[in-house]
Amino acid sequence: MHPASISDYRELARRRLPHFLYEYVDGGAYGEVTLRRNVADLEALSLRQRVLREVSQLDLSSELFGTRCAMPVALAPVGMAGMCARRGEVQAARAAEHAGVPFCLSTVSVCPLAEVAQGLARPFWFQLYIMRDREFMRDLIGEAIALKCSALVFTVDLPVFSTRYRDMRSGLSGSPGLRRSARRLMQIARRPAWAWDVGVQGRPHVLGNLVPVLKGGGGIEDYLGWIGRNMDPAIHWKDLAWVRSLWPGPLIVKGILEAEDAQAAADCGVDGIVVSNHGGRQLDGALSAVRALPDIVAAVGDRLTIMADGGVRSGLDVVRLLALGARGVLVGRPWAYALGARGAAGVTHMLELLAAEMRVAMALTGCTRVAEINERILARDT
Repeated sequence: MHPASISDYRELARRRLPHFLYEYVDGGAYGEVTLRRNVADLEALSLRQRVLREVSQLDLSSELFGTRCAMPVALAPVGMAGMCARRGEVQAARAAEHAGVPFCLSTVSVCPLAEVAQGLARPFWFQLYIMRDREFMRDLIGEAIALKCSALVFTVDLPVFSTRYRDMRSGLSGSPGLRRSARRLMQIARRPAWAWDVGVQGRPHVLGNLVPVLKGGGGIEDYLGWIGRNMDPAIHWKDLAWVRSLWPGPLIVKGILEAEDAQAAADCGVDGIVVSNHGGRQLDGALSAVRALPDIVAAVGDRLTIMADGGVRSGLDVVRLLALGARGVLVGRPWAYALGARGAAGVTHMLELLAAEMRVAMALTGCTRVAEINERILARDT
């Protein structure tokens, strides 16, 4: 029996994944204030119900960066998603292709670029972090070009790595040692289905794109130490200009929350931005995308394609962000939950749920096409 909602997938993932892995996917930074705001601020947006509008023919299709999509949704980059299911990023990419939406591979994925590219008929997006090792960044960009990735998503809100208390409590992060490793092994032992399917059959458990620079071999322990040493707090707009000079296709900057930064990104010649607070995993207390989006749309909406993420748990949430001016929506945790619960079949069904919920929201707000979704469908607070 299929789960009825994305919330059901979250619960199924909690039951199937080892505790430390579920907490990594589900958690945020520090006290998780922004994580909760992302969800609550979306839920607080009321929709105007319209009737007798003739909505028998609904069209969810859209175009994102020159590619026709079945709906204006893309699977966001999720680090270590390949641990949620056997070779998880490969499964998710194929589910996204089947659904007709873009998939974005994280720099810190388990499956490397070349593995994900095998067997796909359409190009996928690649997400890149700023790193101290600029030559390695250049190599990754070159590989993404060679594999014909159709867009580069450059994440700029991680110059330093924020503390995530849940990861420390679960044993994923913190001081390395036998006690921490033993805690994780005990959690894995409580999930025998995952231990066999992913733990045994899903090897190698390395971060494929980072193997060339992770001296310990590319495992999770190596990554947790490496990321703290190699994220670059010296990142500046000149680095964005440098990436722009190397990448010939659509360039999308992820992690913008202020109109001034959006304008600076537009001045660098990027093609799009993602209004995002990293899913509440970086600056705790930051604005939600819902709060930040209107000012950014007003500032640069006519200069580039604006996407948004954070707190999306339903197709209604997708419609809410589109109504605020986003042209597309990145979905992160929902696909990770679905992948952890049921693999590629779960991701496929999750996307079907999003589309079905979007159709209901569009029909009951009087919209037959995505282009008709705008601020007029939002109810004003009284």
